[in-house]
Amino acid sequence: MKKYIMIFISMLSACFTIFSQNGTDANIFGHVIDKTTKKHIPYITINLKGTTIGTATDLSGHYYLKNLPEGEHVLVASGMGYKTVEQPVELRRDETLEINFEMEEDPIMLGTVVVSANRTETKRKEAPVIVNVITPLLFENTNSVTLAQGLNFQPGLRVETNCQNCGFQQVRINGLDGPYSQILIDSRPVFSALAGVYGIEQIPANMIERVEVLRGGGSALFGSNAIAGTINIITKEPKSNSLSVSNTTNLIGGNTADNNLSLNASLVSQDMKAGVVLFGASRDRGGFDHDSDGFTEVAKLNSVNLGLKAYYNVNLHNKFTMEYHTINEFRRGGNLLDEPPHETDITEQTEHNIHSGNIGYDFSSTDYKHKLSVYFSGQLIDRKSYYGAQRDLNAYGDTDDNTFVQGIQYHFVMDTLLFMPAQLTLGQEYNYNKITDRMPGYDRLLNQKVNTKSLFLQNEWKNTNLSILLGGRLDKHNLIKDAIFSPRLNVRYSPTPFIGLRAGYSTGFRAPQAFDEDLHVTAVGGEVSIIRLAPDLKEERSNTVNFSADFYNAFGSVQTNLLIEGFYTHLKDVFLLEKIGKDDQDNLLLERRNGSGAVVKGINIEGKIVPNRSLRFQMGATFQKSTYDEPEVWSDNENIAPQRRMFRTPDQYGYFTANYSMKEKLNFSLSGIYTGSMLVQHFAGFIPEDTEVVTSSFFDLSFKMAYNFKPVSNTRLQLNAGVQNIFNSYQNDFDQGPLRDSGYIYGPSLPRTFFAGLKFSL
Repeated sequence: MKKYIMIFISMLSACFTIFSQNGTDANIFGHVIDKTTKKHIPYITINLKGTTIGTATDLSGHYYLKNLPEGEHVLVASGMGYKTVEQPVELRRDETLEINFEMEEDPIMLGTVVVSANRTETKRKEAPVIVNVITPLLFENTNSVTLAQGLNFQPGLRVETNCQNCGFQQVRINGLDGPYSQILIDSRPVFSALAGVYGIEQIPANMIERVEVLRGGGSALFGSNAIAGTINIITKEPKSNSLSVSNTTNLIGGNTADNNLSLNASLVSQDMKAGVVLFGASRDRGGFDHDSDGFTEVAKLNSVNLGLKAYYNVNLHNKFTMEYHTINEFRRGGNLLDEPPHETDITEQTEHNIHSGNIGYDFSSTDYKHKLSVYFSGQLIDRKSYYGAQRDLNAYGDTDDNTFVQGIQYHFVMDTLLFMPAQLTLGQEYNYNKITDRMPGYDRLLNQKVNTKSLFLQNEWKNTNLSILLGGRLDKHNLIKDAIFSPRLNVRYSPTPFIGLRAGYSTGFRAPQAFDEDLHVTAVGGEVSIIRLAPDLKEERSNTVNFSADFYNAFGSVQTNLLIEGFYTHLKDVFLLEKIGKDDQDNLLLERRNGSGAVVKGINIEGKIVPNRSLRFQMGATFQKSTYDEPEVWSDNENIAPQRRMFRTPDQYGYFTANYSMKEKLNFSLSGIYTGSMLVQHFAGFIPEDTEVVTSSFFDLSFKMAYNFKPVSNTRLQLNAGVQNIFNSYQNDFDQGPLRDSGYIYGPSLPRTFFAGLKFSL
């Protein structure tokens, strides 16, 4: 760990350079207080509208901007959970102004700015589609140390574990498998198929500023795979000088340690031309054996994450940004974890070295009407793996995965286009991925190059009450003969400030290429199962229609929000997995082929109630049906009839969170995740023949208590503790021994887990 701390310090020293500019000595200072409590608010963003200049309030709620450009400007104060405030200012050389803000709480977060709705900044309330936001506060209150844990607390989303050995997880949106969703990092599609195998558990919560979730087809915005929806991970940005260190220790099942250490540091130059935020996280988790058969149900895990995000303001309207992070992760599951993999009955072991980066250049005009963005992103992954059973020497493999994205986007704000104010967005994107996956002992070689050339265009007519967005995207995928056009139409109508009605139509597609589960080799019945693509596999297409009603109301001091959303998605040539026999090395073969089609339809419901400043409730539920157009064969067992129902998709699931703060020092959080009954496949091995199992339902209830205080001025210390899965609602019929089906796993990812932690900030 000492080595990584030294690397972190070296990165901080190497990447941060203080830039200077010609001083005007036109300055602004002030503070930001809560309108109701009159208490100072930390971490509020203060910026000059339409320029690259900005800062954030410190822990005491104060800010200072110096050497500002002369002339008339608008000073903007904004922050998560507060309504944005604007204040006109006139700046003169050698003059200092004091501008103080009083901000009103926005617990429903209607004023939060999002970028995933239309590829440009817009207020959530005015967005043409529903965009849900996961904040750092939610990660903290639910003791979610990774992205995967926090995603459970959104309507329509469900994170599931798919392997007892390695802990492979995926997120389902509206019931569809993980590969149907597009995961972005800072709006860039660098999350490759290989990254998708373990990626949502590899991203630590401390690098995340917020997560934006867009349900429904998004190929018109973000290209291939955005059928079920899009998850956009916005990483932290440097806003002020700050430092925080935290540690959380979990005891899985009361006896297996999971230690998580995180560090964040932010530096901004005095002239605000440059800034950098650095983050680091390490995790050390032991393997957990739930049923004492000597085989893990939760994999052993060791990981280190290091990264930075920096900016340089070239001038008032030009900004250069860059982001880089690296992940080194070792995970292993099975039995005899201290022995070499090939001397065990079952082992799934991977070691990832991941390097991801993004650079961008943004230009905006002085009248705020034109904005041009140019960006380059990349991700390099080197994976060493062992997926084997019965002391197999042939199960070693290695994988190289390279992803590059280049794009240009232009945004133009028009006072009037035909009949309304409008915003035009157009651009070009090129995505390249090369993956080489080798398992010499099984004579398996996957060598695939994928590139997609894309053009997109959309126009949004918009005012306070109405918005109409019409757009489309043209993608030429090298594995598909013809270019694919993905149209999009979204309408928002707000008859009053307290009602938002939305409707939309969108399309999506998935190309016939390798996906995350192809790169994860599952042990079944003491054998290795390998997925291959059918030679005539063609792209999968989708059509999605959704309607929603968003209601906001205040009953005295009680603020409420109710969202009801209906969705219908039809899939054509849906991808299926079918057991087809064995290969020459006696490995079990599963083939991905095209089925007839499928329909996923349902309702998402989300409610928020804020009785007062101290008490908050949020809840969400999904009711859905997922069926194939025709019964599909998945097993060679003649006793199993073809199945229309989609596997691993419950008809009902949901969540809730409740938070109570006592004088802002003592905080109590209660959260729960409900998973309804579902149909799962159970392959032969531990059991005599393949079968289908209808699972029981689960309710995972968790509690956390945190105490905050200030040891000295401008510092904050938090002590916290709690229990996850209080009732130990956990699967109790795992397969056992070397012949188990490691994919037979469902329900909550962890049994009852105790945790305690601390966080120091300055």
